[in-house]
Amino acid sequence: MLKDSLELESTDRKLILDTCKQTNATNIVITHGTDTMTDTAKLLSQNITNKTIVFTGAMIPYKFGSSDGLFNLGSALTAAQTLPPGIYIAINGNIFKSNEVRKNRQKGIFESVN
Repeated sequence: MLKDSLELESTDRKLILDTCKQTNATNIVITHGTDTMTDTAKLLSQNITNKTIVFTGAMIPYKFGSSDGLFNLGSALTAAQTLPPGIYIAINGNIFKSNEVRKNRQKGIFESVN
């Protein structure tokens, strides 16, 4: 979509959901802005149970020179191939179930909510 995640609307999230549901692929990686990644992941987790879907993004934007995006993408690709069906977030060397994570904006990290 090439949109800042803060600009995503419900119609955008529905398009992501519909695309994931309609594809024959059962292992999917979605790159997504970190600000609203958990919102989109929540929608998918409420509607998809038979696929392994892993969201990832960058806590440090590429334009700042030393982004963590490629490392996170590698983690997400591995997670998508090895985890059971479910919706996950792969970021900063961690894999979280989508319903057990939040972004801590003060610390600049994702953390477990349990």
